[in-house]
Amino acid sequence: MMRTYKEEYQHWLDSPALNEAEWAELNAIADDEKEIENRFYAPLSFGTAGLRGTMKVGLHHMNIHIIRHATQAFANVIAAEGPDAMEKGIAIAHDCRLNGRQFAEEAACVMAANGIHVRLFESLRPTPELSFAVLHYGCTAGLNVTASHNPKEYNGYKVYWSDGAQLPPQKAEAIAQQMDAIDIFTGFKTCDFEQAVADGRIEILGEETDEAFLKEVMAMSIDREAVAAVADEFKIVYTPFHGCGYKLVPEALRRLGIKHLFPVEEQMVIDGNFPTVDSPNPENPEGFYLAVDLAKKVGSDLIIGTDPDSDRIGTMVRRGDEYVTISGNQMGVLLLDYIIRAKQRTGTLEPNAGAVASIVTTSMARTVAEANGVHFEDTFTGFKFMAERIAAWEAAGSYKYIFAFEESYGYMVGDYVRDKDAVTASMLVAEMAADYHRQGMTLLDAINALYEKYGWFREKTLNLVMPGLDGLQKMEALMSSMRAEPPKEIGGTEVVRLRDYLDGSIFVAGLGKVDKTPFAGSNVLYFELADGSVFIIRPSGTEPKIKIYLLIRGESSADCDEKLARYLDYAESLSK
Repeated sequence: MMRTYKEEYQHWLDSPALNEAEWAELNAIADDEKEIENRFYAPLSFGTAGLRGTMKVGLHHMNIHIIRHATQAFANVIAAEGPDAMEKGIAIAHDCRLNGRQFAEEAACVMAANGIHVRLFESLRPTPELSFAVLHYGCTAGLNVTASHNPKEYNGYKVYWSDGAQLPPQKAEAIAQQMDAIDIFTGFKTCDFEQAVADGRIEILGEETDEAFLKEVMAMSIDREAVAAVADEFKIVYTPFHGCGYKLVPEALRRLGIKHLFPVEEQMVIDGNFPTVDSPNPENPEGFYLAVDLAKKVGSDLIIGTDPDSDRIGTMVRRGDEYVTISGNQMGVLLLDYIIRAKQRTGTLEPNAGAVASIVTTSMARTVAEANGVHFEDTFTGFKFMAERIAAWEAAGSYKYIFAFEESYGYMVGDYVRDKDAVTASMLVAEMAADYHRQGMTLLDAINALYEKYGWFREKTLNLVMPGLDGLQKMEALMSSMRAEPPKEIGGTEVVRLRDYLDGSIFVAGLGKVDKTPFAGSNVLYFELADGSVFIIRPSGTEPKIKIYLLIRGESSADCDEKLARYLDYAESLSK
């Protein structure tokens, strides 16, 4: 029988599993009804992205008890696959976040106690290297303790299956069911960490895995001559935002042939408090202030920043005396176009080449791909869905993927990872920027040239933040109302078609339901407008917010800006 939040609170207070500090933290909120409710009204939801939350003591937060609970459930799902799956085991990594190493070691102990072989990285590593390790060692599963680009208060539990991609929905559901059946304090097995290492149940991974990963990364370089041609003058500033990219990204850039690489020393320091930024998110230009200062000092052509677990990459480009952000959508289009052109130039473009992007990513991606004879398909948000699509192509022998990306600064190439990869992306961005530098162009010049060639596009993502229990209710109410009474126009432009990706229904204005989408099962509403633009709304899968995506198509840059302003006003009105 499910406990009320007050009963759950008391259950935690009464548990001998809590240490003195944890008990004191909970006892301190005894008179704060709202805080008790927020911490204990429900467990964190386990989905295909695993778990993510702020680090506090409580059922709805990240802490050592949640880690043990989730890992026991995960271990049960692995064990259900049989002895061979247990022997193949699990690869475990963590990023720079507070408690990351402790959480990773606790998870390793639970897995080992359940008879599952563990490969644990010796210290923090990029998320893409964890995906690589799952494939490289033939593991059944993977786990990364990370909250990606979230603020310092967060940590997370990101889970992978044997294909190197994040869990498919059926496996996530199986873990969630196991968690429901296991008591959080008494239902798990564990063991002594040092003893498990000594007897081989926990194997420590180090530089040999780094080297194997870097070998694959460097194989993705298409035209190193482009770098060699400008190496004596081309300059790059790099920041890992205190995280996992500090080692492998600079190494990949140096192996590529970059001679003038300037790390932001203050941010090369590993620190889960992220002392130099409010948020270690490369999507936020304000976080690059130290990198910009250094770039101005050394006259850098390009700035590259990777998030704490080094799966997302942000860039800035010099324009006169200032540095301008290249958006995630723009970088995806630039890389797609570059990969196609460079492969054509070097004679390595497969005749059945394909590219993949999420449905919330710029419409320009399809335009660029198809104009160059490259097959293009879209998927739900998340690289696990792209990985599934690529695997389906491989199984059918239909298309060979050359690039996959989504608007949130994530890019993937190669068959050695099945998740976004800022290490490889940093290398390719540097190569591409060097190639344009050889032509006397920056990446800003390059994206404008692509707009002139393929048409004008503009994108904007708006986050309607709705924290706490009230926030969840508001999110549900907003999606329900948009679904029950879809708008006939948005920002003064007629809605001509609606795709409801929850059940796959397609509605056309004046005709009603007319068709089905090729895939379904995600809480996403996709409004197609009469001017070719798109308005998309969906709840975030990992954070308490509604995400709205504006994909604008216009006749010119000014036309895009005007449309964007109108649609943004409408989007912001939804939070009132």
